[in-house]
Amino acid sequence: MTNIYANGKLLLTGEYFVLDGALALALPVCYGQSLDAESYPEAGRLTWVSKEKDGTVWFSGAYELSSLAILHTSDRPTAETLASILTACRRQNPDFLQHPEGVSIQTRVDFPRNWGLGTSSTLIAALSRWAGVDPYAVLAETLGGSGYDIACAFAETPIFYQTSNLKLQTPNLELQTPSIQPVEFHPPFTEHLYFVYLGKKQDSRLGIQRYRERAQGNERWIAEITKLTLACAASADLRSFESVLKAHEALVSQVLDLPRAKSLYFPDFWGEVKSLGAWGGDFVLATSERSEAETRRYFQQQGFETVLTWQQMVG
Repeated sequence: MTNIYANGKLLLTGEYFVLDGALALALPVCYGQSLDAESYPEAGRLTWVSKEKDGTVWFSGAYELSSLAILHTSDRPTAETLASILTACRRQNPDFLQHPEGVSIQTRVDFPRNWGLGTSSTLIAALSRWAGVDPYAVLAETLGGSGYDIACAFAETPIFYQTSNLKLQTPNLELQTPSIQPVEFHPPFTEHLYFVYLGKKQDSRLGIQRYRERAQGNERWIAEITKLTLACAASADLRSFESVLKAHEALVSQVLDLPRAKSLYFPDFWGEVKSLGAWGGDFVLATSERSEAETRRYFQQQGFETVLTWQQMVG
């Protein structure tokens, strides 16, 4: 019936502030999630299987197709979240998955799910494309967030992403429309850029709550982050790029009253280190003019085994 692949994502600049209209620079990455659907012999039933990169099943469930009621599942909370996403799609398109034959769906990520590259956002993007509906409305109705990850799902280049002041009234919610602009961001110094997996999962909702308590509505900070995003994209050499990363980290650290990842984990590292997305969580970006072998050795000696080059992550 269908086969859809959606890209994962990383947010290079604008974390938290993107929620209030700051310009952000986002990267679609080389990893993502596939969704395959085909007919199923049992009429009126939707079966679902989600697999890890290695083929291991991490979630399974079955639904009554007309009502999307859960018949059985390996994980009730995940099944309920999935049902809410399917329902949101059907709310925009009442004909979605409304046919007498059964449907079998399989999803598979090609990255470890704990990397935080967008297991949920790629799913929403893929399902919304299949249903022919607005993925930002589905996101707003279900998991929430700025939507930059949705924009990355089918982007072919890095993008400037900005939530708009224009709000659309839908039957169920008030939706901000995003501005998405492809940007040619291929720095000449990418051989000096690395992505290091911290493995310290953060609750993004708590991070957003902390941001809301300290910074929401401060136009000066929004403007400053936007300036740093533009400066980041325009960086012609590693020194200027590192200067922007350092300034961005300093501002977010000040606003959230949280220490930088470099201060916490890599105080003696010779390059710059910038958090990506929720602070202190999944990946950081590191700059290094030393050899790849020496750079990898440094992070591995600190206990961080997963170090990807720019080429491996972004392409």
